[in-house]
Amino acid sequence: MGFQRIMALHVHDEAEYQAYREAMLPILHFYGGDFGYDFMVSKVLKSKTNTQINRVFTIDFPSEEVMNTFFNDEAYLSVKQCHFTASVTSATIIGLHETE
Repeated sequence: MGFQRIMALHVHDEAEYQAYREAMLPILHFYGGDFGYDFMVSKVLKSKTNTQINRVFTIDFPSEEVMNTFFNDEAYLSVKQCHFTASVTSATIIGLHETE
């Protein structure tokens, strides 16, 4: 069993967001996590949020506990503060669920 987080973002600075992805990926892999799906979205037909969405992806982890540990890791939080905040207007958690 694993755990998956489904995310929707509005990325306003692609270059800075790519820097975020490159910097956080080794930390994500350290925790046994990885991206499962990753989409650039051109048109949103229905949404439960008023924020714009142009990116949808999944992040897979070995467990919910590992996911929470990753998102609270000091190294990850530093990368997030430096690159994510500067490149993403909004972030929405679409779903969290266990996987097989």
